Amino acid sequence: MENFNDKLHMVTWNVATAEPSEDVASLLQLNDQPPIDLYVIGLQEVIATPVRFISDLMAEDSWSHLFMDTLGPEGFVKVTSVRMQGLLLLVFAKMMHLPFIRNIQTTYTRTGIFGYWGNKGAVSVRFSFYGHMVCFVNCHLAAHMHNALQRVDEFEYILETQDFDIFDTPRVLDHKVVFWFGDLNFRIEDHGLHFVRSSINGGRLNLLWSKDQLLMMKKKEPFLQEFEEGPLNFKPTYKFDRKAETYDTSGKKRKPAWTDRILWRIKPTLPSDEDDEDDEKASTSTDNGQDEYPIMVTQNTYTSVMSYGVSDHKPVIGNFTLEMRKYFDTQLVHVAPVGEWSADQNALLTYTVQEDFMSSTWDWIGLYKIGFKNASDYETFVWVRENELPEKPVDKDEIPLLSGEYVLGYYSTNLNSIVGLSDTFQVSRAAMEGLVPKDVNGIN
Repeated sequence: MENFNDKLHMVTWNVATAEPSEDVASLLQLNDQPPIDLYVIGLQEVIATPVRFISDLMAEDSWSHLFMDTLGPEGFVKVTSVRMQGLLLLVFAKMMHLPFIRNIQTTYTRTGIFGYWGNKGAVSVRFSFYGHMVCFVNCHLAAHMHNALQRVDEFEYILETQDFDIFDTPRVLDHKVVFWFGDLNFRIEDHGLHFVRSSINGGRLNLLWSKDQLLMMKKKEPFLQEFEEGPLNFKPTYKFDRKAETYDTSGKKRKPAWTDRILWRIKPTLPSDEDDEDDEKASTSTDNGQDEYPIMVTQNTYTSVMSYGVSDHKPVIGNFTLEMRKYFDTQLVHVAPVGEWSADQNALLTYTVQEDFMSSTWDWIGLYKIGFKNASDYETFVWVRENELPEKPVDKDEIPLLSGEYVLGYYSTNLNSIVGLSDTFQVSRAAMEGLVPKDVNGIN
């Protein structure tokens, strides 16, 4: 069986309660080659606005809207998101991957015992990606220089207490690949402000590595040694004057630090550990000595993007290649339109379950316009009722009047994901379209 390469692009950014005022295209490296397959974006200190609407699209904060509006036209769909006050985690995937992202679950942990309740902690997402169990943990850990040990304790607490309703991966560390990222808040010890700044200005960042608290803690804590991180070859990302690339000039004159980080862990191999030492940035997972379905994580980029100025932190990006053998590449449900579709006549769709799964009477098939933002962003839908015919009528009044490219998607309530997608097809312009106002079909 051949291996496949998928590109993962990760962002962590403490936005310091700022509203977005900038284009995020350069943060997302939209023109990256080969193209990106998955985006995972972790923000901290997103301003906590009250949720006024029930609808998924309406309840989003302005940062979620910005990322959806930027990635939607590029063919990315929001797979899921999880929010706990200021912590926000967003996952987007290229449309073609949606049926192979299954068992999506989210959770969160508050670690606010010593601070503001719910102000710090972690939000996590787990899912199966072509059968590989992956988990993403976006953290905001305790602040201040003297709290290095507390930060480690908080992370350990997060790992111990977060659980998922999945029998083979109930805990974060049961997953084959875990990404740990966020504002981890580790500081640079011992060195004075002048030495730190002159090392940064002189491009001698390596002089600061030995006093980075996370690198120091990794030497002492075996569970942290299982997490890998690329070299800190970018300037510390905190603390900056807003709208500037100059470090803190306020009265506090905070010492710069690499607070914002992205690490990853491959589940250790069981009886023998034969890691290849040739490439320090690549690591392989084999749950036992002979895993038929290995996954290799290679980091391509680890850097900060200095041009963004709305916050006192700079965003950090990590770009990875996931090389894997897929456990499966067949959709659970085959779904397709029957014949021509237009608002002039009732339409028909057909679906076939290709592999047994826990279906529900609450499953539905949605009609999605290409560029849709998430599973709730359908034009119309039909319920899938059990013991009904595999053909479903769609009322002509529900079909868009204007022509465009669409797909049908079968949404599984139990798996929290779209498990079948049709090929792209054309909805024809209705003959009666000239009689109706131009915006009848809703302006996105």
